[in-house]
Amino acid sequence: MSQEHRESLLEVTNLSVYFHTDRGVVKALDGAELRVGKGEVVGLIGESGSGKTTIARSVLRVLPPAGKVINGNIRFAGKNLLQLSEAQLNDSVRGKGITLIPQDPFNSLNPVFKVGTQIKDIMKWKGSDGEGRNIDEDKIIAMLEQVQIPAPADQLRKFPHQFSGGQRQRLMIAMALLPGPDLVIADEPTTALDVTVEAQILQLMMGLVLERGISVLFITHDLGVASQICKRIVVMYAGQDMEDAPADVIFSQACHPYTRELLESLPNPEGDIRDIPGEVPGLVNPPSGCRFHPRCFRATDRCSSRTPEKTMMGDGHWVRCYHPIRA
Repeated sequence: MSQEHRESLLEVTNLSVYFHTDRGVVKALDGAELRVGKGEVVGLIGESGSGKTTIARSVLRVLPPAGKVINGNIRFAGKNLLQLSEAQLNDSVRGKGITLIPQDPFNSLNPVFKVGTQIKDIMKWKGSDGEGRNIDEDKIIAMLEQVQIPAPADQLRKFPHQFSGGQRQRLMIAMALLPGPDLVIADEPTTALDVTVEAQILQLMMGLVLERGISVLFITHDLGVASQICKRIVVMYAGQDMEDAPADVIFSQACHPYTRELLESLPNPEGDIRDIPGEVPGLVNPPSGCRFHPRCFRATDRCSSRTPEKTMMGDGHWVRCYHPIRA
């Protein structure tokens, strides 16, 4: 189903987020946009500092104190999240309608409490059935079995340090799925794992979310990972969204010069790596217009004057560029 025809669950439009720091105002997001349809797996791709995690934090309204949404809207299931109170967010959105699988599961688990206690406390806070009743242990054990934790009843009595990295990430997947969310945000969930375990975790996670019809916003810098699990990909650069297309189109018919450079920087069969010329700009004084223009081989004066509007390149495929590469 194309991007236009799939019913929206999450819509981020014209989002600008600034951070006030000792170095000055960091313009982390500049009119960024993305959309996740119901039951859709969308990859949010970009280098470090591109704004991927800032979008996730903005959706959950958990920006650090120095961060502020300057402009834009975030709509989830028809509600503008920027207009909800903290009580409303905690009641129906955070940890319930939207859950998070973090990058570092070890730091997300309290080392001094047993795993079973932590899972039960979270479920008690959120309620298991929409009426605030505590989730029962049988349901927790059943979920741990689904994420392939061996002897789950025994594992509930263990501390986080007694699990391997892959097992801790399986626990985080279970904790993200137990509340029955509509959207899971997976923020670089396999970065700390070796390649073999990464493949197992990705296969497990995607099997479970697809079985339940859950939408996923999968944040990663790894195009290879995105190609395995994402149906659609949004490419970010320095706080701006550059291209949005079905995953197969991104890999075969990318139109934005940055996306092309990103693909060409992947290791070739001989193991050679080609860098993108130039450097990622600082965001205290970012380039005007399209933020990629100082590094772009197709840039003209127009590119530095104003951020390009979206140009449709095909069904479900748009690019934010004055000089897109056409097939």
